[in-house]
Amino acid sequence: MTQQHEFPAGDASPDAWDQIDASGSPGTLVQSLKHFYTAVEHSPMATAITDPSGRLLYVNHRFVDITGYSRDELIGQTSSLIKSGKTSPETYRQLWQTLKAGNIWRGEMLNRRKCGEEYWEYEVITPIKDEHDKVISFITVKEDISERKRQEEELRLLATAFETGQATLIANAEMRIERVNQAFVNITGYTADEVVGHTPRMFKSGRHDASFYAGLWQSLTVKGHWQGEIWNRNKRGEIYPVWQSITAVKGENGEVRHYVSVFHNIAERKQVEQALVHEASRDHLTGAANRRAFDRALITAVRLAEKEGGEFAVMLFDIDHFKAVNDTHGHDVGDAVLFALTDCVQRRLRKTDLLARWGGEEFTLLLSGTPLNGALQLAERLRSDVAGAELPGAAVTISIGLTLYQPGDTARDLLMRADRALYRAKQGGRNRVELITGERSTALVAVANDRVEA
Repeated sequence: MTQQHEFPAGDASPDAWDQIDASGSPGTLVQSLKHFYTAVEHSPMATAITDPSGRLLYVNHRFVDITGYSRDELIGQTSSLIKSGKTSPETYRQLWQTLKAGNIWRGEMLNRRKCGEEYWEYEVITPIKDEHDKVISFITVKEDISERKRQEEELRLLATAFETGQATLIANAEMRIERVNQAFVNITGYTADEVVGHTPRMFKSGRHDASFYAGLWQSLTVKGHWQGEIWNRNKRGEIYPVWQSITAVKGENGEVRHYVSVFHNIAERKQVEQALVHEASRDHLTGAANRRAFDRALITAVRLAEKEGGEFAVMLFDIDHFKAVNDTHGHDVGDAVLFALTDCVQRRLRKTDLLARWGGEEFTLLLSGTPLNGALQLAERLRSDVAGAELPGAAVTISIGLTLYQPGDTARDLLMRADRALYRAKQGGRNRVELITGERSTALVAVANDRVEA
């Protein structure tokens, strides 16, 4: 009787093969079996061997990876273990009809992993026959085609949505436009005949640099998808923002076949967003920035100075005896004074300066790129402007506390120094400017006072 050997399990050690070799089998045959086993075990295709009834005798690593089951859980079971219940009965009828006739079956099935996730497979099942033409086993080779099915479904959905309000553009692998819908024509102003055969470069606005497009293409290459805000130029030359989604549609071998871009005009939304941001950062009474906006700007100025150097000043001022204005003339007049004072100060400022209402009758001023002499001169001019202004209902003056950024300062340090300087101005008789800047505060206060009193 010829001695028979069992095929080693998938996790068999080299010793198992050595035992076969030692049993008397020809060495060349064992080597061939080893090579065959290694090739199947490490194949990127899920591979299984079943008996004639469909019970699993062997599965490779890829089969285990795809299904999520261990070998012990799979061996001896039938394919019903991974059935989703959603593959049509007709598919199984044709499968067994083909196999029983001794022919190879090819087809797609929707199966289920151990974790419950459904996935699509393309399967090739080949009957193995003995010398008497009797089927003794089946070899099944499978490929997970879930991603391909997802892309096919996405294309079907895009085809359905192609003529909706979303502008849609389909380009080939070279990014040459092949088709656009009516919404695209409405938004861009270009007809289909004017864009087909061209690339989307014709819509560039010039507002994005090379790194932006590099990031876009990296996302398309690595993830197969990109979405985000982008500014385009329409046929009339107008630049407008869109929210755009671009998907790379791949073929069975993973090569890009098409790009599908869907976008819509968000100009109106951007205007609303900007209005909301403006509203949230402004003081409703005076129109100056509010305290929150000033805090953000000051923190940004400190970080920029730490990184790149440069000078800037912070000014804190308030209206002298403002409570008396409200008590004598009423809050309506007080509000009008605050509004008029804001306008008076704004006329002296540059676009890079930021005036904010800090609270009540108190204001802050951030002077970017301003050295000591410039800050002192502006402070004195503002004090003089307000003192000589014809404000509604009441003449008022302001006291000003001034400080300059010093290396190592935090936003809190600057505000505390400006507040101390303002306190000195109040204590010194009001309607004056006081300056505190770190170690040199004493000398500079004297300079400031001399300038103010001159």
